[in-house]
Amino acid sequence: MIQLFEKLRALTLTIPIMAAALVGGMIVSDALPVLATDVEQQQVVGKAKMTLESFLADPSMGPALRDLKQETKALFIVPQFMRGAFIFGGAGGHGVLIVRDQATKKWSEPAFYNIGSASFGLMAGADVSEIIFVVRTQKGLEGFYRNDFKLGLDASMAIGPVGEGGSVQGITADLVGYAKKKGIYAGFSAEGAIVTVSNDSNAAYYGKSVRPTDIVVKGSVSNPKSADLRNAAAKF
Repeated sequence: MIQLFEKLRALTLTIPIMAAALVGGMIVSDALPVLATDVEQQQVVGKAKMTLESFLADPSMGPALRDLKQETKALFIVPQFMRGAFIFGGAGGHGVLIVRDQATKKWSEPAFYNIGSASFGLMAGADVSEIIFVVRTQKGLEGFYRNDFKLGLDASMAIGPVGEGGSVQGITADLVGYAKKKGIYAGFSAEGAIVTVSNDSNAAYYGKSVRPTDIVVKGSVSNPKSADLRNAAAKF
């Protein structure tokens, strides 16, 4: 009986505290840290790593991608670009930008972006496609430092060559794009596609609100889970 009384007494003392926590939610949120989850963002990062490795191993695209390595300033990897994923019924997806330090050749932490197109640009009826944009000029890179920009208007766009041994010689565009569906090269048009910063994803992945320049230029935040992606880029 005494033990039962003590348990009831402890519960009685706990109830007001629980009630205060429920009513005074603002006090609780100030007192306890908010733990952001990065599960969805890490899935994008993991898929981006697999996309990059797949493209580099593809005889139709790997050599052409490596031809650009000396002038590559950054890679924008969209591991899943889907029909109907854009608000206007076109296509869209999520992607990450990693930037190569021109002095050390090391790759930055990933910054998250959304990309959407009102007119579905993938050819041959492709429903899902992986896309890699090679950012080869400073102008093209600076577009990613804005809240949003439009391919073809704010940054010139070219499509990478098709076929084994395809050459990228003579390309002067700010970005060069490659795409494939289920392992097969898919021609596509990204002209007019809008790229926007995903502030929510960046905040979730790094635990606080950050700008793209904080991530890829200043290097003021990091997430060790991005190591596999950065190591894959180092092999490029």
